[in-house]
This record gives sequence, C-alpha cells and structure tokens, in this order.
Amino acid sequence: MAEQTNPFESLQEQIDDAAAYLDLGEDVLGRLKHPERVLETNLSVELDDGSLGRFRAFRSQFNGDRGPYKGGIRYHPDVSRDEVKALSGWMVYKTAIVGIPYGGGKGGIVIDPREYSEAELERITRAFATELRPFIGEDRDIPAPDVNTGQREMNWLKDTYETLENTTEPGVVTGKAIESGGSEGRVEATGRSTMLTAREAFDYLGRDVADATVAVQGYGNAGWVAANLLEKQGATIVAVSDSSGAIHSESGLDTRAVREHKDETGSVSGFEGADEEFSGEELLTLDVDLLVPAALENAIDEELAREVGADVIVEAANGPLTPRADDVLTDRDVAVFPDILANAGGVTVSYFEWVQNRQRFYWDEERVNDELETVIVNAFDDLVQTYETHDVPSFRIAAYVVAIDRVAQAFEEGGTFP
Repeated sequence: MAEQTNPFESLQEQIDDAAAYLDLGEDVLGRLKHPERVLETNLSVELDDGSLGRFRAFRSQFNGDRGPYKGGIRYHPDVSRDEVKALSGWMVYKTAIVGIPYGGGKGGIVIDPREYSEAELERITRAFATELRPFIGEDRDIPAPDVNTGQREMNWLKDTYETLENTTEPGVVTGKAIESGGSEGRVEATGRSTMLTAREAFDYLGRDVADATVAVQGYGNAGWVAANLLEKQGATIVAVSDSSGAIHSESGLDTRAVREHKDETGSVSGFEGADEEFSGEELLTLDVDLLVPAALENAIDEELAREVGADVIVEAANGPLTPRADDVLTDRDVAVFPDILANAGGVTVSYFEWVQNRQRFYWDEERVNDELETVIVNAFDDLVQTYETHDVPSFRIAAYVVAIDRVAQAFEEGGTFP
C-alpha cells in the first residue's frame, strides 16, 4: 500500500528541486509555493428523505500571474484542503509548460457520489456553484470536470451561475456538453495528450511506441482513452486495472472490448479475453516497456518504485509518484515523463473550449486534435531542450524548470501592486 504522502508537500518539494536550477530569490520562490487563497465552505442541502446533508467543499486559487485560475472540481471521499492546494499548484505549472494563458485552481467536495441520487447530486452541485459564484467567471476562475464529475455537473454549474448572474456566459466553465457550449475532442483530450507524450518520448529515446508493451493503471476516462489510442498506434496493451483489480493478456487486450465490459459490469475484472487476474499493485511491477499510471495520487511509493518493471512511465494521473518514488526511479534510470505535460490535454482543450465560447465560433474535432498535437509536441520539445541544456537529473525537474521560469517571469514583469 502506498505511503501516506501529503500531496501539497510533494508539490512544494518538486518546486524546490527545480528552483535549484533557476536564479530565483527566496521571496519569489516562497510565493510560487503557496496558494493565493482557499475557499472552504460547508454546503447544507436537503436530501431526498427530507433530512439535511452537510458537505465540506473547497476551491483553491493558487496563482493567477499568467491568466485566470483554471482547474477541475472533483467529488471524492478523500478530498482535502491540502489535496486541492496541491492540485491547484500542479495546474499552475501544467498551464505554463504548455504555454496557455491560465493560472491554476482546483476544487472538490468531500462526498462519495455513488451514495446519492441524481437529484441530490444536482442540488449539491448547485449549492456549491452558489458559493463559488463571487469567485468564478470567464476572466476570473474557470472550473472544469475532474474525478467523478463530468459534463452533467458542469452543465448544472454553468446554469446556476448564469441564472444567478442573469447573463449568458458559457466560458465560465469548461468540459460542458456540446449542446451547452462544449468543445469537440474534450472528452478524450487527457488520454490523447498521454498518447502523444508517450509517442514523442519513445521517439526521443530512439524507440518505436508501436513495438511497446503497455500496462495502464486506472481504466476511467483518461486511462481507457490513452490505452485505446496507444493501441491504435500499434502498441500492445497487455494489462489494465481499476479499483476491482487488474487483468492481463500477454498477447494483448482489446481495449474497446474491455471498456464495454466495464460499462456493463462496473469493473474490468471478469473480462473473458484476459489470461489472468491479479491485484492492481502487481500491475505496477510488470515487466513492460511503458507504464501509464492513470488513477489517483501517490499510487507508487518508494518501496513499490524499487519493483517497477517498466522502462518508461508516462503519468496520466496527477501526482501518481511520491517524491521518494521519483528519486528511486531516477536512480534506476527509468524515464518518467511527468503529469504536468502528459495529462495537460484536458486543460489545453478546455482552453480551446473557452476560446470558442468567447468567440461564439466552434471548431470541428479534427481542428481540435490538430491544435492539441501542436501544443503537446511543442511543449515536449521545450522539455527535452531544457533537460539537455540545464543538466537536470529528470524530465520532471526539466518540466518544472520551464514552467516555474515562465510563471516567475510573468510575476516579475507585472511588478508588485501595493
């Protein structure tokens, strides 16, 4: 079981590691390690049985030096203040490395959505939207989906905001349904950027992703889309997992068939095309060419990192490695391509959606995917150039060097308002 690592402390450690390669004052560095503000609220919502439910909720606005705060809202029992602070910070540096004009934010409600009806979830979402109303807006803070949220919740949030503000402002939130102002290509964007990063990584390392064996931990939206797109690149997906466990086939799994099985049964377990089943933790140690962690934070700790069998890791999840695990993998020469690049497709296409909302002019899916590929490939090139010129020990540190430098420059160019 993964060690209990504080994600906010992990973020700060990553920033410190990268800042060692930059000429930043301690005062500026300190500013870049802490959120500008965090909203914590208790939502009181009437439940279906007439009782009153109370739900803790958070929204962290970490840094807005490069543009409006941007980041998802998750519904999960383990949501905490430190988690949303960390995730909002990672978003700052994620938007910076891909060069889109946003800062970073993140929010969440402490809830297991499986325990509530759709009507209750709508009332809870609208209650949170009401609390967020003074702090969000297309030029202030733009929420999006995250763990256990999607188009439905974003549509509710948008409608609540627009109703209370008596306006039409589709750009207040991204990740919406197409009919509500969403963008083509948004649903698969995170998985697509994971695939693009893997493709570029293997090319950079002198290998062909088409020859790769792949294990994917987490078979939600990001994991399944990444697996499917890697399969289309010619890679062999030998194992996937979800909270129920892992399935394995040496000859390769049919990723779409696995998805259909999960939709029907609720888990990947029991898939007839698999040769064997084992624990999700065992999947992380398989001898494969590429490992894609696509679940929650801290999935791989120091002990597990010593057992990882992959040559390359591409992080579809946010913060799937603890800092100690990162050190172990660096010492073992495992090439880790970090989350702030690999899963940046979601926020990048959210940016495209925001641009389309503001222009009231919408793109087809081909254009969205082409624009996303350009952004990710350019960001990858910036990362490897920094990796080679700054003599840094890992691709993660290179990514943070690029991102922190951009945020620090924006802050210094703006000056200090008294």
